Amino acid sequence: MKRIDVLGNRQSVAVKTMILVGTIVFSLVGSGRAIAEQPPAPCHANPLAAQDEATVASRGDVASLPLDLKNQLVRMGGRPHSTLPIQAYSEADSPSQLFQYYLLDTHGFEPNVFTSRIPGVNDTAMLTATGSNCGLPTIGAIRVVVEPKPGLPTDPNDVRAFIDMFTDISGLFVINNESGWYEGWMIHDLVVPNVARPRPDGHAQFGTITAADASRLRATGTGNNVPGNIFTIDGGSVHFPSDTDHFPDRQTNVVPVQLSLGAYNAMQQTDVHSYWEFNYTTNWVHPLYELPFTGGGFPRPGENGNMDDEGGGSSSLCPSIIPGSGPAGKKNKASVYGDNPNRPRDPDLFDAEIDSQREFRQRFIPSGLANEIFLDVYARPASFAPGTRNLTERLFQAYAAEVARVDQNGDGVVSAAEGDVDEGSDGFADNTRLFLPATSFNRVAVTREINDSLLAPRFAPSQRGWVMTGFLVRVSPVVPASEGRDGDDR
Repeated sequence: MKRIDVLGNRQSVAVKTMILVGTIVFSLVGSGRAIAEQPPAPCHANPLAAQDEATVASRGDVASLPLDLKNQLVRMGGRPHSTLPIQAYSEADSPSQLFQYYLLDTHGFEPNVFTSRIPGVNDTAMLTATGSNCGLPTIGAIRVVVEPKPGLPTDPNDVRAFIDMFTDISGLFVINNESGWYEGWMIHDLVVPNVARPRPDGHAQFGTITAADASRLRATGTGNNVPGNIFTIDGGSVHFPSDTDHFPDRQTNVVPVQLSLGAYNAMQQTDVHSYWEFNYTTNWVHPLYELPFTGGGFPRPGENGNMDDEGGGSSSLCPSIIPGSGPAGKKNKASVYGDNPNRPRDPDLFDAEIDSQREFRQRFIPSGLANEIFLDVYARPASFAPGTRNLTERLFQAYAAEVARVDQNGDGVVSAAEGDVDEGSDGFADNTRLFLPATSFNRVAVTREINDSLLAPRFAPSQRGWVMTGFLVRVSPVVPASEGRDGDDR
């Protein structure tokens, strides 16, 4: 029997209710009756709702999916739309395998100007993100499948696996103004690692904390921060983003590593469809040293914690337009590390037979390295910079220090060659440790972005720019989730 694990702070009764509602919806679809969720007047219904629902429900890439995911896709297909949920094609001889998914909505974070009418702020203005189709709720789904390509691992926990992600959203307005877009984010919440002996210099080994770190963490708050638990800034119980949050005094206490799923806009009838490939060439995170400048309130104080929230920003702004290791690290010349019309930066230029043809000006860093930096900042009060209490300065120091362990030529940049999963660094035979597996990203979010020259999410680490979110749902055993072949198996 297929097992589905729902991760997050959803109450069990809510999950059971969702499954019950899904069962009812599925039975209606199976009987051939339309269950379309149509907008009220003066908006216009989908006249082909029954046909569209039946088409989605019977498609080979959808038919075997878990019930709640299938119903979400059918529900979106029945609504007014520009196109049906993405058809998933296989890139191997056998079908792609669904191993997890996310169901998205506009709950799970504090309402903001993008999702709600706020008296005195935007109650007389037209809505700019959600609220389309005369108020139908904004919903979405992300299917995550592994490609059974010859010679590549099929275990999604293996960072060398090639994984496809299909995003479908119903109810986001088209962005018409300049420099705006929506962006998806996979989120891994920092976890307290195991205790191990330190390096000879006293610093914790990669992916671990020292006994002294563990002792300091246990003494903070109510003792939540023990190995295996999601780390919390205040040492209290985990508080994920919530509808009842209030910026800036009541916010989540977890530390997110956010990996971009790419940018997208909506279509004419407010639906969004996006495809993204997750593998070791795309599993890279924005420069963390941007966070004090995104406007989201970094750093955040911890109640009874041992870090100060002084600064909340810094005079050491170091834009990542010119790649480097941040305010405390290496700064490079624009003439070499900026764009060149004859050799534009291309982050996708990752693989080549000759290293000189691979991209060397990466602004991003591998996700596992980002996680390691956050461990320095938050989870290693004794073994990393014990005399530095200001979180902003700890971040700058940690970024420079950890990038230097991987950076082979001292330019403060982790190039495509230096970050290659098959290469070694810092005494390790390969770089697999530098990448978080897809299965470790326990949440996703969709944000409303604006061009501020930063790669970090708008208003991060707060949720003031969020428009949708959802928690990871695991699928075991995996189920087939594609039909037909892609034209290019690359």
